[in-house]
Amino acid sequence: MTFAVGVDLGGTNLRVAAVRENGELLERVTTGTKVSRSRDAVIDEMTAAIRRLSSTYGANERLVGVGIGVPGILDAHSGTLRESPNLPGWSDYPVRAEIERRLGHRVVLENDANAAAMGEAWLGSARHAHSMAIITLGTGIGGGMVTYGKAWQGSRGMAGEFGHIVIDPEGPRCNCGNRGCAEQFASATAVVRMAREMAERGEAPALARAIAQQSVAFCSRRVHDFAIAGDGPAQAIFGKVGWALGILLSDLINALNLEVYVIGGGVAAAWDAFAPQMFAELRRRSFIYKATAPEDTETWLNGAAPAAATEAPRTMVVRAALGSDAGLYGAARLALEI
Repeated sequence: MTFAVGVDLGGTNLRVAAVRENGELLERVTTGTKVSRSRDAVIDEMTAAIRRLSSTYGANERLVGVGIGVPGILDAHSGTLRESPNLPGWSDYPVRAEIERRLGHRVVLENDANAAAMGEAWLGSARHAHSMAIITLGTGIGGGMVTYGKAWQGSRGMAGEFGHIVIDPEGPRCNCGNRGCAEQFASATAVVRMAREMAERGEAPALARAIAQQSVAFCSRRVHDFAIAGDGPAQAIFGKVGWALGILLSDLINALNLEVYVIGGGVAAAWDAFAPQMFAELRRRSFIYKATAPEDTETWLNGAAPAAATEAPRTMVVRAALGSDAGLYGAARLALEI
């Protein structure tokens, strides 16, 4: 039997896993990347974990390669990380060549959102689909696409920047320099910003008290807690999240006509709070979604196939199934396909 090592290199955690060709997780290793440390120290830690897993499982099984998901803008052809806000000091760094030199194994380097898309396409919510996209809602918004088992990278490996599709041209300024990007309405950072703005305007007294008590520690999860408890302003914030996602998804569905659109990342935990408004916007704005959305997504997700062979594929919008492990599985899958 063969296995691959998948790596999820984030701004906070470094996670490494050995995964069999059938999707079985053999072992997972998690350490803090501590971005303040030198780049070489992080790579030393990564390669040491890969070597240990290779030694542990390589005695009885064959290691076919290493896949690494990295946050930021990659040049897929050269394996160079062009820019990564979460990994300071890594700009224009030849990540793939350096790790291949240290390990002596072929390495596949991929954007972390594309790796997550591959994981969900292989073992998660899009496992029955020929084509899919993922929208990851975290500190920012990432995206990736998979068609017929292959990640769609674009001409230079930079496709899938869904967070910077404009929702409102006159909206809040984004870190990319534009205004009104999806990231400014549906990310964890946006949820916290909207809560603080409402508190400052005197429109959210309960949130204002929570912000005063928690200060820097106040996060989007607390806003979700208030929404679950019935706080009107918190519910309105997640209504805004759903509104923005509905517009974003409508644009993607109308432009791409893929089978499955998966919502992942930490903010996806608030699905019940934002999904009603998201689906309302979808039905209002996407004629393709209205024409092709199934009535029952659970039957599709738990069945053997999305439709009979003679039927056209449906358009699905679903939550991610693999959670934070999607990138690990996806990175391993990329290596298994070398």
